[in-house]
Amino acid sequence: MNVFEKIQNWGDRNHPTWLDYIRIALGITLIWKGVSFAVNLHAFTRLMEDTQLGAALSISLLAHLIIVLHIIGGLLIALGTHTRMFCLLNLPILLVAVFFVNLPQNIFAPYSEFWFSCAVLLGLICFLIEGDGVLSIEGRKKEKASA
Repeated sequence: MNVFEKIQNWGDRNHPTWLDYIRIALGITLIWKGVSFAVNLHAFTRLMEDTQLGAALSISLLAHLIIVLHIIGGLLIALGTHTRMFCLLNLPILLVAVFFVNLPQNIFAPYSEFWFSCAVLLGLICFLIEGDGVLSIEGRKKEKASA
């Protein structure tokens, strides 16, 4: 059994129900940020250009990819299906957001996004390990299979 299977089995056995509510809130937060980025696409691409991440075409494609991953990933994380996969797909986005976008700015300024991004990053890491939980689509499938 490799390390990933051990982590998955441990997360499936040791998942309290209250953690599912945090997973749902994390999913809704990702959807909210994805919609926010889509509504303010010009400001979002300008923010990405300020970080010197690449050419205009790659920034535009990357912005759209981030929006799609946040909305679809947030929906599936909230519903509790393919949680680990979409946490893993959103993890690099949040790592860049924390260390390259929000950290160089004044993190102690009012309304700083740094601490919010850190909380979402910790949530993604937590559910990458913990998985779906009892209150999820995958949890319901497991209940029906064992019955």
